Amino acid sequence: MSQPALGFEIRRTLVLAGPLIIGQVTNFGMNFVDTVMAGRIGTVDLGAIAVGSSIWAAGFLFVLGVLLAVSATVSQLDGAGRQAQAGEFTRQALWLALALAVLLFVVSRSAGWLMNWLGVEPAVAELAAAYLRAISWGAPALCLMMTLRFFSEGVGYTRPTMYVGFLGIALNIPLNYGLMFGNFGMPALGAVGAGWATAIVFWIQFLALAGWIAWRPRYRPFRLYERFSRPNWREIGATIRLGLPIGVMVFLEGGLFVGTALLIGTLGALPVAAHQVAMNYAGLMFMVPVGLSGAITVRVGNAIGRGDPDGARRAGLVGMGCAVTFGLFSAVIIFLFPEWIVAMYTSEPEVRALAVHLLFFAAVFQLADCLQASAAGALRGLKDTRMPMIYSVIAYWGVGMTSGWYLTFRLDWGPAGMWVGIIIGLSVASVLLGTRFARISRG
Repeated sequence: MSQPALGFEIRRTLVLAGPLIIGQVTNFGMNFVDTVMAGRIGTVDLGAIAVGSSIWAAGFLFVLGVLLAVSATVSQLDGAGRQAQAGEFTRQALWLALALAVLLFVVSRSAGWLMNWLGVEPAVAELAAAYLRAISWGAPALCLMMTLRFFSEGVGYTRPTMYVGFLGIALNIPLNYGLMFGNFGMPALGAVGAGWATAIVFWIQFLALAGWIAWRPRYRPFRLYERFSRPNWREIGATIRLGLPIGVMVFLEGGLFVGTALLIGTLGALPVAAHQVAMNYAGLMFMVPVGLSGAITVRVGNAIGRGDPDGARRAGLVGMGCAVTFGLFSAVIIFLFPEWIVAMYTSEPEVRALAVHLLFFAAVFQLADCLQASAAGALRGLKDTRMPMIYSVIAYWGVGMTSGWYLTFRLDWGPAGMWVGIIIGLSVASVLLGTRFARISRG
């Protein structure tokens, strides 16, 4: 590849990825804020948010995957000039979102048995259950908001995703400050206050996005709010058939991290609090390869659409190179400044010491994490999703979770064992997905 062509591909990928990365970071920001503020209260509150947010994330990942079908379908209808049909499809998707919200609400409020079965420390489990009951009231708003967000992205208007994300962080900080610590005349609810604050933010975000879509002229051809539509079960069923495999895949990918947090929760409040600190920072850094992954999907898909398989291969390889470069940078930062990173979250000496230790493992898996995420994005651009889903089961659950459980509970490695399992699972996934793209993109 010539230097000008390489430079052009890198610039195009980064320009496209920029807004996506900002959107991912702002969406993640509320969990980051919750974790940092909980670390100022105590180990039990921090552990409760670690366990509670992990269970919430498991349900949300499934819902998110199913609703991703909205952006794909709306973009196709919009491209075909069928804007009114795209509006009707979105109205039906909102009914599906409400059904998914009921599912998320019930699952979140029924998670006590899971924590008891896993043996999560009683004090942490009790507080985590209360956190989940609070945040569950935001489930309808979250599901409806995600549907409207994917509708907007499907019509090619992505800025509202960033706007809503910034609004969420701006509201979450003062609400947490009031409801967690008892300021502004509010009750001091600790970790439970974080759940209530997040639920309130979800409703404000949904109303803001719904109002934005009603106000902006560019949405008018879709006539989304022109009339009320009763549920069309045939349309809803078609959306489920399209979105369900995506939901399962996203759930399986995120399940390794959720399962890790829950299993570490059985070791006590201190390990789960330290795990939350290290994993929260690693998750924040992961938003960059996630944004890059979305850009890679678009670049590869566009090249395939214009009949340029060599361009698709180039876009995928360049994108993966950009992601791995960031992974190297992120690893160096973690290696050099672990104490500074942990100090953002907590001042408790025991939690800080263990979190610094776990951050070492986070630094090690940065390269593999960035490579697997970018390779998965490249494969989605080729519309190759079946085998990546199988690879995810093998790498994350067949290898990563199994080895992590064995090292933690059979060899008594403590929380470090689960982190080594994550490293192994991500490494296997990166090799499988990376080599598959290299092979099938060769044509």
